Amino acid sequence: MSKILWMHPDKCTGCKLCEVACSFKKYDEINPSKSRISTVIYESPPFYVAMACPQCDDPWCANACPSAALEKNPEDGIVRVNEDRCVGCKMCVLACPFGAIEYAPEEKIAVKCDYCEGQPECVEFCPTAALEFKDADEGGAGQKKRSLADTLRKAYMEGGSL
Repeated sequence: MSKILWMHPDKCTGCKLCEVACSFKKYDEINPSKSRISTVIYESPPFYVAMACPQCDDPWCANACPSAALEKNPEDGIVRVNEDRCVGCKMCVLACPFGAIEYAPEEKIAVKCDYCEGQPECVEFCPTAALEFKDADEGGAGQKKRSLADTLRKAYMEGGSL
């Protein structure tokens, strides 16, 4: 069964520990610019959203790749970059509507979240439980929408806009 990274903006404090954990896991260095998850910060009113690859059912990044370097695993649902096939053309970066895939100039390949092969470091290190890794078919999507809508409504009511 596929698992997904559930993000709860109402719990996110913008601490960026998810970015630190990711960069350390992937590169053995604390460098949030190399993280495969990023925290989007809205300043007024304060609002934080952790963003990572949603592992699309029909991944545009993979469809755009001329060297077939991106493939979705049907068993776990994770879209992975085959580094040996990647030619660094950046077509996947252009195709992703979420900005969830990036080009790593040092390696000259595309990089993206792969859920740390089923053990996401970002989830482990999130101090507020704003990130969860759970079954895609698990209920709660309706509650998640309601929670996000409530957060957005509250922000709008307090500040007059988002």
